Amino acid sequence: MRKLITLLAAAGLALYLAAPSRARLAGLAQRVLHLREEPKADLNDPTIEAKVETELFRDAEVPKGQVNVNVQEGIVQLRGEVESQELIEALVAKARSIQGVRDVENLLHLPGTDAPMHS
Repeated sequence: MRKLITLLAAAGLALYLAAPSRARLAGLAQRVLHLREEPKADLNDPTIEAKVETELFRDAEVPKGQVNVNVQEGIVQLRGEVESQELIEALVAKARSIQGVRDVENLLHLPGTDAPMHS
């Protein structure tokens, strides 16, 4: 059984090395390995804030000038006025998913409504 596994591994390696698109396969392998960001030790608040802003404002539909992002001790505070409850929920969910974020305090509100108070 061990010889069969070794033989199959060698055959796979030979096919990989002989493939004309070897660089493309290597690139694909790297992308697969890095699909999930590796945990980083002790991200500081400015780094987390930059990561959150990058992710939230990547979408052109997010009103960058109307949403403020602050981070204190890994807790993200989102403040501002946005057009829909769905957008509020999406921004909060996206912020929560970012590595290093411990919690999200949602202070976003809809037009014509009072801004939530800091808890």
